[in-house]
Amino acid sequence: MTRDADTAAPPPRTVYVVDDDPAMRHSLGWLIGSLGLEVRSFASAEEFLRALRPDQPGCLVTDVRMPGMSGLELQDMLARAGSMLAVVVITGHADVPMAARAFRGGAVDFLEKPFNDQLLLDRVHEALETSTQSWAAHARKARVRSLLARLTPRERQVAHLVVAGKLNKVIAAEINLSPKTVEVHRHNVMEKLEVGSVADLTRLLIEAE
Repeated sequence: MTRDADTAAPPPRTVYVVDDDPAMRHSLGWLIGSLGLEVRSFASAEEFLRALRPDQPGCLVTDVRMPGMSGLELQDMLARAGSMLAVVVITGHADVPMAARAFRGGAVDFLEKPFNDQLLLDRVHEALETSTQSWAAHARKARVRSLLARLTPRERQVAHLVVAGKLNKVIAAEINLSPKTVEVHRHNVMEKLEVGSVADLTRLLIEAE
């Protein structure tokens, strides 16, 4: 795969704060923003969803108990939508089932108010790293799918046989083509997929799975 595809920079990462308490929103916004991170605050899950771009990396810090949609319901909705955001759940009314649900939904952490400021900042950084890694993996897979779409059905067949370790003459006999035609298909595969070796081709096909 090309170097540009492997090293493409992710879009800017944002920390979203969702809490119905204005004082808490202000406090969290100030704390997280003091580190130079972009922070956007919302009074409800519904307000946040109207502004969300699901394909962007970032961190969501959400309260649990809010009017309308709860923080855990918001977390579930984001998961179903395939959101790239990593979630930190905060609450002033924690219990074991609530925490278990948050972690089952993939939360980075579940923090009970009042929490240690540094602990929250550590979890936000962890969430941003997790989200960026998810974004990068998604971007790589999308790039691979785009490259594979360039291949004809026959070229795709040859690519898989090459990765299986078969020589051109063996491939030719197996699919009833001349070795020269197989060589042409093999060249086209490497060119269209922008790879320079069988090892690179193998890695690309594995990433496509």
